Amino acid sequence: MEVASPNQVEQMSLVNFWEFAFYLLSYLFSDILMQVVQGHTPFKNLLDRYENELIVATGKGEPALVMSEYGFTKVLSLEEYASYFKNIDPVSQYKSWTTTRASELDRYSNELVTKHDVLSNRVKAAFVVSDPVDWGMDIQVLCDILRSGGLPGQKNGHQPPLYFAADDLEYQAAFPSERLGMGAFRTALESVFNRIHHDVLQYISFGKPNPFVFKNAEAILRQLQPSYLGHYLSNNGDSGSEPFKTLYMIGDNPVVDVKGAKQAGHPWFSILTRTGVFNGNDNHADFPADLVVDTVEEAVDYILKRESAS
Repeated sequence: MEVASPNQVEQMSLVNFWEFAFYLLSYLFSDILMQVVQGHTPFKNLLDRYENELIVATGKGEPALVMSEYGFTKVLSLEEYASYFKNIDPVSQYKSWTTTRASELDRYSNELVTKHDVLSNRVKAAFVVSDPVDWGMDIQVLCDILRSGGLPGQKNGHQPPLYFAADDLEYQAAFPSERLGMGAFRTALESVFNRIHHDVLQYISFGKPNPFVFKNAEAILRQLQPSYLGHYLSNNGDSGSEPFKTLYMIGDNPVVDVKGAKQAGHPWFSILTRTGVFNGNDNHADFPADLVVDTVEEAVDYILKRESAS
């Protein structure tokens, strides 16, 4: 019979501790992730339509990886897609970052999509998942895809569907004044496309203020409700099918946050904060919120007091 030394026991305990810690964090993170609704979350609803079709995705980070995790099997980042077409970006040689990125082009690379697939099959849809990084290349390649019917270099064809995850013209970042957002990119793309193509650009934006975003969030909350309130509901003979009394929208942009909540209607209650795009003394003139506060903390305090009193 072998007996472990104190040092081995300590090492085993440490391994077991980290295994348990990893399991616990994975469980908690997974649970939280289910509750997070992002701008591109509605793209999951298009899986039945494009699951096995060639699609492209653009935006900062790893947009193709995001789409693949939603279940799309033949998705390429716009950057990787463009790499299959020689000289498609006429100024690529002047971009200093392309040299360093060439060897690790989009850390997520879809092995299910071959060069033959790209050069012979038409792109069935394009998705703008987050704020694009290289506007020049993205506009050029998207115009090539959209006006050719899905295969750059070909004659004009029927435009493939184009989807945006958001439509914010501006947003507040670390810089003192607002930065151009996805809505600005969409405006630039639309302006160029409409000048070089005989038909106007067709697109769908799932971002705020589209009421769909709010209705989709409500639907997801309804799906989560039984798992969190199941015990309470069963003890009170409630099936949990009753509509929400109030859902709160906290945002700093009247044009997208407040406008979207107003358009979505009941049960949305809009709270406008002076933490970003909006910093006025009074309520916004065109899109007034149900409540205006200085910080998110004030908004949460108001919600807790209001709900505890009801």
